[in-house]
Amino acid sequence: MTTIPPEQFSASESHHARQIAESFGDEAERYERARPSYPRAMVDAILAVSEGHEVLDVGIGTGISARPFHAAGWQVLGVEPDERMANFARRSGLEVEVAKFEDWDPAGRTFDLVIAGQTWHWVDPVLGASKAAEVLRPGGRLALFWNVMSFPADFGEKYSTVYQRVLPEFPFFQNGAPGGIGSYAPLLDKATGGIRETEKFSEPEQWQFDWERPYTRAEWLEQVPTFGGHSRIPEEKLADLLRGIGDVIDAAGGSFTMGYTAVVVTATRSAGA
Repeated sequence: MTTIPPEQFSASESHHARQIAESFGDEAERYERARPSYPRAMVDAILAVSEGHEVLDVGIGTGISARPFHAAGWQVLGVEPDERMANFARRSGLEVEVAKFEDWDPAGRTFDLVIAGQTWHWVDPVLGASKAAEVLRPGGRLALFWNVMSFPADFGEKYSTVYQRVLPEFPFFQNGAPGGIGSYAPLLDKATGGIRETEKFSEPEQWQFDWERPYTRAEWLEQVPTFGGHSRIPEEKLADLLRGIGDVIDAAGGSFTMGYTAVVVTATRSAGA
C-alpha cells in the first residue's frame, strides 16, 4: 500500500515501475508508523453497499487499508508483492499471500469485496480489473481508493522548491505542490478505463471524502522517506531534502495541516458477465 504524493511520471505507465512498487518494504516499520489511514466515512460507505464477509486486499502492505474492514467483522486475505510488507501485516493477524496481483493464483477462491488502498496505480489497469472480476462473486464490489494530498498554498510552493533544489532530476513536485483531486485525474481515468474495458462491471462511480490531518515537523519528516522512490535517494541527498523540508515547516510555525481527499473508484461485478 502507498499515501502517495501525485507521482509525476505518466499515470498510464506507473504499473510498469515495479522497482518502485516493490520498494516500500525498505521502510516497512516507518511506513506503518507514519502513513495515514482512511476516513471512517469512506469505509462505512463501502461497507454499506457491500454484502458478504470476505474481502481481498490488493497490495495490502502493512495492513493499513485492511484493518478497518477486519475490525468491521470481514474476513481479509491480502495479496502483496513484497515479503517484508506481508510479514508486517501478518503480525496484526492478517492473512497474506505474496504475489504480484496479476500473476496471483486464487485457486478457485472468490470474494464479496476487492479493495486496493494506494496501490492500484501499480497494477496493470486491464489485467488487474480482469483478475478482480475473476475472483468477485456476481454482485460483488471492487473499491479502489487513494488519499489525495492538498498542501496549504503558500506552504506547498515553498515545499516544492526544496525538491527542485535538492533533486532536480526527481519527478516529485517538479511542477509544483500537489493540487488536490485534479492532479490525480490521469490516475483515476486509468483505473476507470481498465474497469470499463473488461465489460464485466457496472459503470464505475467516483466518491470523495474530504478530511484533514495536522502534522508536526517530526511527524511529517518521519513520513517523507516512505513515499514512492524515496528509498532509492542517496543518503546524503535524502538528509539534505529532509533538512530543507524541516526548514519550511519551521517557518510555518513548526506544524501544518494537510488537506486530504479520500477518493474511491468503485463498480460492481455484473451477473453473468
